[in-house]
Amino acid sequence: MTPAPPAGTPAAAVAVVGIGADGWDGLPAASRAALAEAEVLIGGPRQLELLPAGQCPGERVRWPSPLRPAVPGLLAAHAGRRVAVLASGDPMFYGIGRALAEELGAAALRVLPHPSAVSLACARLGWPVEDTEVVTLVGRPAARLAAALHDGRRLLVLSANADTPAEVAALLRERGFGPSRLRVLEQLGGERESAYEGVADSWAHGPGDALNVVAVECRRSPDALRLGVVPGLPDAAYDSDGQLTKRYVRAATLAALAPAPGELLWDVGGGSGSIAVEWLRAHPSCRAVTIEKNPVRAERITRNAERLGVPGLRVVTGAAPAALAELPTPDAVFIGGGLTAPGLLDAGWAALPPGGRLVANTVTLESEALLTEWYRRHGGELVRLAVAQAVPVGGFTGWRQAMPVTQWSVTKSGEQER
Repeated sequence: MTPAPPAGTPAAAVAVVGIGADGWDGLPAASRAALAEAEVLIGGPRQLELLPAGQCPGERVRWPSPLRPAVPGLLAAHAGRRVAVLASGDPMFYGIGRALAEELGAAALRVLPHPSAVSLACARLGWPVEDTEVVTLVGRPAARLAAALHDGRRLLVLSANADTPAEVAALLRERGFGPSRLRVLEQLGGERESAYEGVADSWAHGPGDALNVVAVECRRSPDALRLGVVPGLPDAAYDSDGQLTKRYVRAATLAALAPAPGELLWDVGGGSGSIAVEWLRAHPSCRAVTIEKNPVRAERITRNAERLGVPGLRVVTGAAPAALAELPTPDAVFIGGGLTAPGLLDAGWAALPPGGRLVANTVTLESEALLTEWYRRHGGELVRLAVAQAVPVGGFTGWRQAMPVTQWSVTKSGEQER
């Protein structure tokens, strides 16, 4: 028997029922009852076809495409009726449950989950769920997988369709992970469950079943560039025309910016996009907008972001501060170029809410004087970063000094809003 909700809890308007490839037979009694009692059954064609007509007599409504914008109208059209929404596996794990909760509120939902594809895959593979990273490519570009590639890691890729395994293998080869082992698990939990495997370098399998999960055991090629998880990727990771915040200064800059999950960065004067790219790599929920006035560099930033696994980077081609006018409120602002442009620092500072951070780097005396004045007015930290590298000097070795970088970083308080 399904436990009763706490006293005072409003009745749920929508039942959200997870269903697997095992269909009706794999559902517990509570899920079956919710579907049998529903006046309206909403789901994808595959899920709806799993329900026996005699036991689920409700009106069947297929989700339109694109799905997310259709949610409010579809729910409104059936307001006042008993509605059940079908989802694959766990509705709250990359499923329709999130969109419904955002639209209706959690109190209006009764969520009845089924084991997710991830749980079933880990059970088949013998992988601990907590040690397995999950990347979904459903409605998302395959390039985002690149950020999760690290030697020895185990990944589960939620596939968009039957072509996804081949796309994953191709990306692994391109990113220097050709030796990685792939296993494709199809129709997990159903009567037609099957699996096949191979190595990315020699992947020759054609498209199989559209309902699949790709398990990846990451193996990096010995000659591939090693990319770590902390800021300060090798400069060689970026395509650049020289406008690049160099590795050690970049690491110090990201430390000052201090990215946190869900936060938004404005990267003003993007150059090669390295600051925004590494901000996004800090956490999957981080967001960033980079502003670059040079169209060629703007295109290069997009390519760098895709290659390094953060294709969600938004690139705005335009000159600051004018290009900043319509952007969403940032949690942090980095200014890596054009500091002396009239109104640029003022615009970045004005856009920040209390608690927001601003970091600015420069190598010129004129911009350094400007940062010194802002430091005098608003406090924060003013530091000079100097890096020297060992280079051959004849038959010996000596130090070659890079241009020193002056960096101002500050957190805006409520009293500093004006």
